[in-house]
Amino acid sequence: MTDSVLIVDFGSQVTQLIARRVREAGVYCEIHPFQNAQSAFEKLQPKAVILSGGPASVTDEASPRAPAVVFSAGIPVLGICYGQQTMAAQLSGHVESGHHREFGRALLEVTRDSPLFEGVWSKGERHQVWMSHGDRVTQLPGGFEVIATSENAPFAAVADERRRFYAVQFHPEVVHTPDGARLLSNFVHRIAGLKSDWTMAAYRKEMTARIRAQVGKGRVICGLSGGVDSAVAAVLIHEAIGDQLTCVFVDHGLMRQSEAQEVVGLFRDHYNIPLVHVDASEQFLTALAGVSDPETKRKIIGKHFIEVFEAQAKTIGGAEFLAQGTLYPDVIESVSFTGGPSVTIKSHHNVGGLPERMNMKLVEPLRELFKDEVRALGRELGLPEAFVGRHPFPGPGLAIRIPGEITHEKLEILRKADAIYLDEIRRAGLYDAIWQAFAVLLPVRTVGVMGDGRTYDHVLALRAVTSVDGMTADFFPFDMGFLGRAATRIINEVRGINRVVYDVTSKPPGTIEWE
Repeated sequence: MTDSVLIVDFGSQVTQLIARRVREAGVYCEIHPFQNAQSAFEKLQPKAVILSGGPASVTDEASPRAPAVVFSAGIPVLGICYGQQTMAAQLSGHVESGHHREFGRALLEVTRDSPLFEGVWSKGERHQVWMSHGDRVTQLPGGFEVIATSENAPFAAVADERRRFYAVQFHPEVVHTPDGARLLSNFVHRIAGLKSDWTMAAYRKEMTARIRAQVGKGRVICGLSGGVDSAVAAVLIHEAIGDQLTCVFVDHGLMRQSEAQEVVGLFRDHYNIPLVHVDASEQFLTALAGVSDPETKRKIIGKHFIEVFEAQAKTIGGAEFLAQGTLYPDVIESVSFTGGPSVTIKSHHNVGGLPERMNMKLVEPLRELFKDEVRALGRELGLPEAFVGRHPFPGPGLAIRIPGEITHEKLEILRKADAIYLDEIRRAGLYDAIWQAFAVLLPVRTVGVMGDGRTYDHVLALRAVTSVDGMTADFFPFDMGFLGRAATRIINEVRGINRVVYDVTSKPPGTIEWE
């Protein structure tokens, strides 16, 4: 394993972004909650530590703290927002509540040159940053000096250069701090001295060796969902152990148009990976009949996926391992650090978990990767760009893009409309500029006029968002000409729709998921 950075999570909604920025700098890192930070430090033996933000107040009794070893190990430490405050408190500084809360954009003035700012900011300059705090440091620990201030944060950035301790009140990890990624790069490269050796080529080599060591001569089954994650996991495992892997593709009848055929063609024809294709669409649709609640739909789909998959595993026989396309965000968000909604929101991940009765060991080769890193690994493995570059698509598929009851008729209407919408986006050369685009069949019917007759048909909503990190998103600014062409095609070519609307909802910072 390459040198690494430990990120201690105090519950910030954007902690993942810290890890993304560090990995974008070519440095491996892991996020661990503050409750487990001591054991994580001992296991990882990091060369630097970053303390995240969080919703707690350092002034509250029993508020979260970093393990003492972080400050005694002689390695660089960077505190961000709450991380700055707990660093100050733990090193004999002082933090107070109620001092000019600051949320949103702020102008920071650099008061001293520093390795943290080298090549990015200079003394006397003013730069935009993103603040989000209610408490603030009012007395610095010994050895610290102020290196930047803002109107409401006199200690906006501080440093103890001798001990290589740095702390900032703002959030460098979010896109609203334009130079933040470069500051984090300075911390891991200039201050911690780490190399940019976290690459997909290195990961591919290391993970194939790990898979071989874990599996030995055993057999592995992998559940394909039709998405990028399970596909990349399967191709990587096949590279490691060949025909010891068998893939099972459970078609739940809720996929996009032609998607099932594409998956089968990719694995049987292109990669020649052993594949069992199970068309269980009627079983799923029967189970979903009359169900409107989206969370109930997720649980039904997860339950039946496990049942179908388990039945196929028995017919294959002899498999000791189950492969899953679990990603690093799944691992992080499956833990509710602060009693927040993460557990509920993530209840559908990985088809509800692994039943104990299956008595199989898990192989999760993507467990350390973010979504963009999975795509990079897919390209490294040679998967077709049309497959690797697909927009994210939720495991429950079209079930949660049809609010209300699901029927064969609604599925066919939505598939055709969604395919036309995506086709128009590709024709306009916009597909790669959009992070996610899809259609939603609303539970609303309206009266319309087509030709000389009245209609009473469905309303279709189109959604498209841009995103740098998948944590925040804004609607894509289509011009009216594009929307007119897409709507006209959909209404003319898809029977059952007489009105099309465009959703301009944004996803603000702090929202966990967008579907």
